[in-house]
Amino acid sequence: MPSFPAPIESRLPSVGTTIFTVMSRLAQECGAINLSQGFPDFNAEDVLFERVAHWMRAGHNQYAPMAGCLPLREAIAAKVATLYGTAYNVESEVTVTAGATQALFTAVTALVRPGDEVIVFEPVYDSYVPAIELAGGRAVRMRLAAPDYRPDWDAVAAAVGPRTRMIMINSPHNPTATVWSAADLERLAAITRGTGIVVVSDEVYEHIVFDGAGHASCAAHAELAARSMVVSSFGKTYHITGWKVGYVVAPRELMAEFRKVHQFNVFTVNTPVQLALADYMADPARHLALAGFYQGKRDFFRSGLAGSRFELLPSHGTYFQLARYGAISDEPDVAFCNRLTREVGVAAIPVSAFFADGRDERVIRFCFAKNEATLAAACERLARV
Repeated sequence: MPSFPAPIESRLPSVGTTIFTVMSRLAQECGAINLSQGFPDFNAEDVLFERVAHWMRAGHNQYAPMAGCLPLREAIAAKVATLYGTAYNVESEVTVTAGATQALFTAVTALVRPGDEVIVFEPVYDSYVPAIELAGGRAVRMRLAAPDYRPDWDAVAAAVGPRTRMIMINSPHNPTATVWSAADLERLAAITRGTGIVVVSDEVYEHIVFDGAGHASCAAHAELAARSMVVSSFGKTYHITGWKVGYVVAPRELMAEFRKVHQFNVFTVNTPVQLALADYMADPARHLALAGFYQGKRDFFRSGLAGSRFELLPSHGTYFQLARYGAISDEPDVAFCNRLTREVGVAAIPVSAFFADGRDERVIRFCFAKNEATLAAACERLARV
């Protein structure tokens, strides 16, 4: 194999392989139950697959419009208007994307300029900061402190300066499973009032909020909706993460800039899948029932670990469960997760991976988006640790 003849100056010198890939690969090598990467081990309903096949056979196999198929954009706009009370124009304010990660990357690339600062909340999902750095921006990290992981809004206000271009938020939050409230959004609105700051709101778990609580969306807050790009994911909502389809809604001025980049880094998204999703969205129960569905899995998983030595932190949303393991080991979380995978046969994610400095609070993340048989087998193994 020939080697490249000159040194390569990396654009992302501190970035390696994502922890999700690392732990999933290790789980596969060890034959472990994979509760690390956030994907279900069960299928969507057959009717969704049948609708994809229908549109394929009907000849809808060529490029979709750059912004997305009109029936899907109409379905998205109708859902958002019903749930959050804001009417987005389907022609200029709704765009279908190749998953939420592409939507987030495109939003940053379109709006962040060299020297700009972007506020993020740490522990932070791993795609945010690389996107900021590739755009020439600088991430300003606000810490969410264990065990409650609540934002310190006074610290955020103090961090805002003339170079602040964007604030990226995520609720329900991955990895902490916390949910921001309407009061949090009020504080965010007050901090950004009278500025040109754009809010990018990652709401991919919008339908997975537990215990009767509602999701506080930037789309439901009139002041924030006017400055926000709100991102969601069909993969998370309909158990089809491998299809990589999401969307973004935003005011037309922001969406115009978003689409300038979107048309060149993706252009468009799978046509028959878009049309099938539009059909599937006609029944709102399919997303409205998601909270109860996953709350049942959360409660099943937590009850299975109730007698273990893991200390379970609250899980208010998403399909993740954080756990402290201090009663079991004083190992660093990466070493503990490796040993858990190899010796116990259950893979989890070390939460230090979500901190730039590798901050280790001896907390790990499990994914409970699994069949009950999978969860029961995992709990049986974990209870013996």
